[in-house]
Amino acid sequence: MPGRDRVALVTGAARGLGAAIARELHAGGTRVAVLDLDEAGAVRLAEELDPESGTAVPLAADVNDAAGVDAALTELETRWHAPDILVNNAARTATGSVWDIELEEWDAVLGTNLRSVLIATRRCAPAMRERGWGRIVNMASLAGQQGGLVAGAHYAAAKAGVLVLTKIFARDLAASGVTVNAVAPAAVRTPVMDDMDEAELERAAATIPVGRLGTAGEVAALVAHLCAERSGYLTGTTVDINGGVFMR
Repeated sequence: MPGRDRVALVTGAARGLGAAIARELHAGGTRVAVLDLDEAGAVRLAEELDPESGTAVPLAADVNDAAGVDAALTELETRWHAPDILVNNAARTATGSVWDIELEEWDAVLGTNLRSVLIATRRCAPAMRERGWGRIVNMASLAGQQGGLVAGAHYAAAKAGVLVLTKIFARDLAASGVTVNAVAPAAVRTPVMDDMDEAELERAAATIPVGRLGTAGEVAALVAHLCAERSGYLTGTTVDINGGVFMR
């Protein structure tokens, strides 16, 4: 992993996969900015990572608000410097029939899941390009590859857009030493499942080829690998992590 001179920004990092990714990058020796709409949650995680706040800092912003993201990044640049690593993790999950989705909800889900990737990448990538090194990882989903089997059409459409945007940015930034990749998890145990019936979760696990649900730590380890110095030849790709649910 890069040393403490590297700075990583993880969006939607107060809990779940985002928190696991922030922990993994920090454990690997990277300074981490924890960005979330939940300011208190971001503060808690930053304090957990580093009580002295020397190598972890909380940032509060709505990833769908370009001005808010810009203000948060300006604060980070004043404290450290522009991110070397960007993990676009912030997401909003929603279900429902495509026939019933309210247009306001459609816009909100695409804003959080797709527009945010455009906003954060365009804000962070220029500095990476100038330095000649950068890593961007966009969190996608199996829903973006197969259509929403469980999640709603708006969530699936947004995640499909993330896959295309990943390729577009990867192609544009490749010659400058900046890689852009996507990670597509599925069948991973997250806090969203905490209220689900355990028997139902066991039945779901039995349908997965490896025989169990994945963990947030496994996803975080994959993200960390994509952010590593040695991963410079890997760009524009989508890496599946789903226990064999979807093979290609």
